[in-house]
Amino acid sequence: MRGMFGLVLVAGIALAGTAVYLAKGYIGQTQSQLEQERQLRERVGPIVQIYVLKNTKNYGDQLKPEDVQLVYWPKNSLPEGVFADEKVLFPAGTQNARYILRQMDKFEPVLASKVTEPGQSAGLTGQIAKGMRAFAIKVDVASGVSGFVQPGDRVDVYWTGTIDGTGGEVTRLIESSTRVIAVDQQADAMAGAMVARTVTVAATPEQVARLALAQTTGRLALSLVGSGDDTVTATIEMDKTVLFDIKKEEVAQVEAEKVCTIIQRNGSERVEVPIPCTN
Repeated sequence: MRGMFGLVLVAGIALAGTAVYLAKGYIGQTQSQLEQERQLRERVGPIVQIYVLKNTKNYGDQLKPEDVQLVYWPKNSLPEGVFADEKVLFPAGTQNARYILRQMDKFEPVLASKVTEPGQSAGLTGQIAKGMRAFAIKVDVASGVSGFVQPGDRVDVYWTGTIDGTGGEVTRLIESSTRVIAVDQQADAMAGAMVARTVTVAATPEQVARLALAQTTGRLALSLVGSGDDTVTATIEMDKTVLFDIKKEEVAQVEAEKVCTIIQRNGSERVEVPIPCTN
């Protein structure tokens, strides 16, 4: 009986030791995972919820509540203009519908720059800021950067024509870093490259007047500005003399030498005889 009791005691101690060992290993593993998670949270920073699309939406589509869902996003890397409040994204009332301004892919954050204001259509009027106007510039393959200008790009506008008194054609930069809001009838930047006939830009009324006059008095050409390029371009003008480094010959006007003469008679003849000038 005592032998059986001793055997049970030994088995119990062994099981208890095994349990303690396993518990110690589990606790150590858990603590390691918690430490890794804590370090990850420190690197990622705070997490917030924002709205993203459930499916791809194209230009002009209406944005509805069933098209979006909330996901967690690192607060330190939030894009500008995200939506976190459903009441802000979808104000009450059917007249406050929003529309897609640019094609958006699945799980892409819904940004204020890619959707219209509540109740605003997806036409050009929704892309023109206060105080700005839309102006269409006629282009072709060469002047329109071969179809690579897209809505949202910025372009420099050059004018080529004849100015009175210059004796030839002159090319001049008349507008710098002007924003393109549509190409032909397409205001969607994801439409793909196409050879345009008109490029519509956003400009102030004064710029519109300049562009309209320039378009009727010469030829306009576009130069695509690189993404993120905020360089301020100075006034640029080019003509043939500058392009080909033509030197204008300076004609020295030499005053004709003054000659003084007197008239002498030789019989019936009158002879003109040169004499030194006294003044």
